[in-house]
Amino acid sequence: MHALLRGLFELLLPAICAACAQAVEPGRSLCATCNRAFPRFSGEAPPLLPASIGCATATSYEGAASDWMRRFKYPRRGFAGLDPAAHSVLRAWILEAAECAAGERPELVIPVALHARRLRARGFNPAALLAGALSRDMGLRHDPTALIRIRDTPSQTGLDRRARRRNVAGAFRTRGELEGITRVWLVDDVVTTGSTTAAAAQALRQRGVRSVTVVCAARTPLQAL
Repeated sequence: MHALLRGLFELLLPAICAACAQAVEPGRSLCATCNRAFPRFSGEAPPLLPASIGCATATSYEGAASDWMRRFKYPRRGFAGLDPAAHSVLRAWILEAAECAAGERPELVIPVALHARRLRARGFNPAALLAGALSRDMGLRHDPTALIRIRDTPSQTGLDRRARRRNVAGAFRTRGELEGITRVWLVDDVVTTGSTTAAAAQALRQRGVRSVTVVCAARTPLQAL
């Protein structure tokens, strides 16, 4: 329901910058000034993501960027939680990240899955919202159910790198039709060490997907890990 109402807001509201409310070109979520103000990520690849898996991102998960991310991921309940501005900012970021992704366009866009219990508790999957917006904006094929999370793993917060890798090992599997799919964009909101996306990518590769690129809105700075 929230996704539907956000879509209606986007149709009805004038084209203004989500951050400063100045007029922008139709189809744009941020004005050039506000877009430049967000910290860009220029560090190394996620330490637990294999080198064979690319990772494209728009912004560094710090300062104002982390505030916008929290607004997007943790809305208040009911109508008070409808936040089209935060949704527009994250939509702009995920599109920017995709435009920076190396290689050919994917045959399929897939979000990193939440476990069913966490999905019921939260009410939505942030990665799925971003994957849906990205596929619509770029005209790409999208399958929000191709990847499922079969283990409700504990939070990664506070775990060291080795424990993070063990925590999510075997947590994902695929379902549905992936026959003939060789190139996938795996969409997530925030990537930290890359352990979760690496486990998700492994499940896709076991089904024959040869090229997986992680496309995420934000990355945690390495000095914060």
